[in-house]
Amino acid sequence: MPDMGTSADGSEVRAKSKTLPERLLAFDFGTKRIGVAGGLALTGTGSPQEPISARDGIPDWAVIDALISDWRPVALLVGNPLNMDGTASEIGHRALKFARRLAARYPALPVYRQDERLTTRAARETLSDVHERRGGRLPSLDSTAACLIVASWFESPNWLRV
Repeated sequence: MPDMGTSADGSEVRAKSKTLPERLLAFDFGTKRIGVAGGLALTGTGSPQEPISARDGIPDWAVIDALISDWRPVALLVGNPLNMDGTASEIGHRALKFARRLAARYPALPVYRQDERLTTRAARETLSDVHERRGGRLPSLDSTAACLIVASWFESPNWLRV
C-alpha cells in the first residue's frame, strides 16, 4: 500500500508508488548454470524455466534472446548474492557484470538487482518438500532460486537500475 502523507491543507494524500512490471525474467547467476524464472506481477510469483548453461559465467546469449522473445518481459532481474553481513561477495561482482551485459544487450529493458541471500538454501528445502509430496521430476535448483528472487522482488522491489 502506498505511504500516506499530508497535503498543505492538512488532508491525507497517497504518495505515488511505482507500478510493478507486468512480466519479468529473473536470473540466478552462476558460472556453470544460470537459473531462470519468468515472473508475473499478477501472482507475485515466478515460474521456473530451463537453466541456461554458461562457460565461466558467459551464457549462451541465443538462449536468452529466445527467452526474451518468448516471454516479452517488461524488465529483467538479476539476483545479488551478498554475504550474510551485506557486503559484496566474490560471485556478486560477476553477477553484476552479467547484469550490466544484460542492460547493454537489451537497452529497452530496465535491469534490476535483488538481494538473494539464502535463496539457494530455501530452494533446496522447497524442492525437498515437493519431492517428498509428489516425487517425479523437479525443476532445477538454480531456476527454483530464481523463482524465490522473483517473489522477494515483487514483495519488496529494489528499483535501483543497473
